[in-house]
Amino acid sequence: MRADAQRNATKLREAAAELFGERGLQVPLKEIARRAGVSHGTLYNLFGSREALIDEVVADLAAARLDEAARTALACDDPWSGFAGYVYRVCELQAVDPALGDVLTRRFPDASRLMGVCDRTFAAAAAVIERAQRAGVLRPDFTGEDLVLFLAAQAPIARASAGSGVWKRAVAFLLDGLRPATAHPLPAPPPTTGQMTRILTGGP
Repeated sequence: MRADAQRNATKLREAAAELFGERGLQVPLKEIARRAGVSHGTLYNLFGSREALIDEVVADLAAARLDEAARTALACDDPWSGFAGYVYRVCELQAVDPALGDVLTRRFPDASRLMGVCDRTFAAAAAVIERAQRAGVLRPDFTGEDLVLFLAAQAPIARASAGSGVWKRAVAFLLDGLRPATAHPLPAPPPTTGQMTRILTGGP
């Protein structure tokens, strides 16, 4: 890659990181190019697609933050505190980083590295849930898919109320309802993976 192309790629990565962090992964690419001071065509010539840019800019950062949340939860001596802390931490990340709120929705299936982060995050969340259920502190009918749907629904609330912390109330209500002592029969079975994907992406 020529020196001028390398400089443009660096400027685009920096602009994308700023705008993804400010507004999420669906920010118009023309705005990223404008902030970087390059043409829209230059962005496509260097990266080819939104998904490639997302993989380049977001995947590693998302992996580091979400992996840390799971490690902290699984290292906690108390399984309930580990589970509750995990939910709070992921919601906090969604509040301060709109891009993290978009990561778990799987709206960009062609961003292969990001999809790998999603898969690893779902597996880690399942491990946090199963640990709490084995300890008898989390209702047994709660699934990883249930958690993902809650996090996806919570993301815009967390983002909009980041300054006030109102999102913490919603998380507290959820957690109170997940204690085994408060459990009641549910009106529907848990979503399948296919159903969850269609719900999150708006697909057919």
